[in-house]
Amino acid sequence: MMENVYTPFRYDYVGSFLRPKELLEARAALSEGWIGASELKEIEDRCITELIGKIKGLGYHVITDGEFRRSSWHLDFMWGFEGVGHHPTEKGLRFHDEAAMLDDTYLTGRIAVDRHPFIEHYKFVKQFEDESTVAKQTIPAPAQFLEQMILPANRESTARYYDSTEKLMEDIASAYRKVIRDLYDAGCRNIQFDDCSWGFMVDPKALRVFDVDEAGLEAIKEQLLTVNNMAIEGKPEDLRINTHICRGNFHSTWASAGGYDSVAGYLFARENVNAYYLEYDDERSGGFEPLSQVNSDKKVVLGHVTTKRPELEDREMIKSRIQKASEYLPLDRLCLSPQCGFASCEVGNKLTEEEQWDKLRLVKSIADEVWG
Repeated sequence: MMENVYTPFRYDYVGSFLRPKELLEARAALSEGWIGASELKEIEDRCITELIGKIKGLGYHVITDGEFRRSSWHLDFMWGFEGVGHHPTEKGLRFHDEAAMLDDTYLTGRIAVDRHPFIEHYKFVKQFEDESTVAKQTIPAPAQFLEQMILPANRESTARYYDSTEKLMEDIASAYRKVIRDLYDAGCRNIQFDDCSWGFMVDPKALRVFDVDEAGLEAIKEQLLTVNNMAIEGKPEDLRINTHICRGNFHSTWASAGGYDSVAGYLFARENVNAYYLEYDDERSGGFEPLSQVNSDKKVVLGHVTTKRPELEDREMIKSRIQKASEYLPLDRLCLSPQCGFASCEVGNKLTEEEQWDKLRLVKSIADEVWG
């Protein structure tokens, strides 16, 4: 077992990987009735095993299942709870260049959980830990779950089961604490909250998206912060919970834009996570000034290498940006990673698997130069 079992590492990554052709074909075959769930699982197991071998081969210290058992980074997790329903969408979620045709997801009852299927997903990955690697489990943040259920399109269905947002937050946090405890009991010491909710909060269209005024938007920010902290409350001391902040990642396009300035007082100053994986691959993410509000001794993983385009970044430019960020947070509290996953949904980003691995090789080589 590694001496340091906690993420983040100097060179790191967010979690999802491009699905291999075999896996995509198998999932299509399942939907068409050509194979059963057990046959799909065998293929998933094999593809995940191969993925982990490649990750280790690059010298990375953290392993995941690449989110290969999911159709999307967040919705499959929500579907694992009682009281959550979904059906194929007609309009999808509007991104910058296209609509993400992900299932409409909404409440069908009060939120609860017994044994979430992601526990078994984690246990499969954990068996591959060794003296050089640790497993982490990625799940959508409680704030992402809350945001999904308070969007205008879902307000009516949510109101059937909850007469206040506070009661909804209590049930979400309670269910998450159960999942967190079950993951811990399965041996997990690294959980990553993936969170697009803050990305939507900073977008110029946020008031229209949530159908609120400025005061209403600030109230939502407080709710997002609170539900995340409620879910974290009481976690074991030797469990690391980090968070990844994103502005949407679907088929190489994005959903929102804006710097961290207007949420730094909530997210960086008051959220009780251990580290932040931050999208910083282009101008949509704003400047580094908000990093000065990261409290305590928390680390920040700079997502300078994009997963949205195949072209490799200039290493000197990346090193320069790391140095610029260190003006606001000490260099020994910074790390490097891609800005997001390579395939937040089954529809991966527009690059090849080899280009994906080239990106990770670049991240590692730059980190070795900067931190040794």
